[in-house]
Amino acid sequence: MKNQTYRMAMLFDFYGELLTERQKEFFDLYYNEDLSLAEIAENEGISRQGVRDVIVRAEAVMQEVEDKTGIIKRFLARSEHVDAIAAAAAEIRTINYRYYDDRRLAELAELIRKEAAALKE
Repeated sequence: MKNQTYRMAMLFDFYGELLTERQKEFFDLYYNEDLSLAEIAENEGISRQGVRDVIVRAEAVMQEVEDKTGIIKRFLARSEHVDAIAAAAAEIRTINYRYYDDRRLAELAELIRKEAAALKE
């Protein structure tokens, strides 16, 4: 994946509900609110190392589930294929408009585009 923060955001989106409330809170503060370990520790009245341990454990839990299921990996691969399908539909629509003006071909290209968009949601 692109970078550590992006990877963690993806893990949290897919597997965040597997975490304890404390893990979710610390993870959110660290990655989404961009608070430092020291800031979180001060707000929670615990050590910086304690905050780090909670976040590292949360990362490990989510990464372990991803390693076993591969859901994010499959999601990202599928997204690339859906993008390719949508691009092909757009090209078919353009070629049809320029050369053929076939109403049925335009309808099919639009159906493909709509179905690809639904898969992206």
